[in-house]
Amino acid sequence: MNALIAKERYHFHERLFETNTLTLTKAGVASNADTSSRGSKAIAKGVVDILVEEQQHKINMVEKISGQTLGKQFEMLTMEFLQATFPNLQNLYPGKWSILQLGNNNKLKTSDFEQYEHLAYLSTLTAENAQLAAALGNDYLVAPDVVVYRELFEDDEINQNQCIVDNDVSKMADIRKVNGGKPLLHASVSAKYTMRSDRAQNSRTEALNLIRNRKGHLPHIVVVTAEPMPNRLASLALGTGDIDCVYHFALYELIRAVKEVGSEDAIELLDTLVSGKRLKDISDLPLDLAV
Repeated sequence: MNALIAKERYHFHERLFETNTLTLTKAGVASNADTSSRGSKAIAKGVVDILVEEQQHKINMVEKISGQTLGKQFEMLTMEFLQATFPNLQNLYPGKWSILQLGNNNKLKTSDFEQYEHLAYLSTLTAENAQLAAALGNDYLVAPDVVVYRELFEDDEINQNQCIVDNDVSKMADIRKVNGGKPLLHASVSAKYTMRSDRAQNSRTEALNLIRNRKGHLPHIVVVTAEPMPNRLASLALGTGDIDCVYHFALYELIRAVKEVGSEDAIELLDTLVSGKRLKDISDLPLDLAV
């Protein structure tokens, strides 16, 4: 296992087990399974068995912790995976990259990025004017789970190989630090450990808000999940126009588990998602962000 992404994929799974994000109860139910669904429990257990038996991961037998805690841990581990992989692709996509888990308590907000700077002004206006708030609403405010953003370039860096810019041109280019702009949001990553309810559709709402309210370049908009059920994955992955793609934490293992324990419909649906490039493995994400 010499490839960087292969090693980090292994470490990502290892951390899921170490942090008790991915566990088994004494009854053998995986923490990402829907306890009311026989198919979900079988597929999730199948994925865990493959990871434990073939990758030699150690799994803890504990009672399932709260969904909110699992979600936050999954966000953190997704962030760590991207931090360990994407910045190493400088030969494909050079830049000064920062990757952060936002969360409700983070001081950094969507409006701190160049494409969405105007949202802070809108928020202030609607807070002061009830009629304006009623007319506009507040659905333009988005809070991605994990963000990838790019710092701006000094003129010395832009002109490193030859003189590209001077004081007479490119006075409003976003990438140029001297123009006084904010960092550029490169990717919005929605990390959903499972898709048990309408909360999973928040990812689509966030995506549409990012598309509709941006000024300038649209960031990558992706979802990372550990959901085992193909029909629930399809509810978010099928269709185009909002989310770039859905990435599964262990797609290779999921495909095998579904073929072993899933119905014909589940197998066919999963094949449709994969062949249609609407569902990919977590290892594909760093390279896809280098586009």
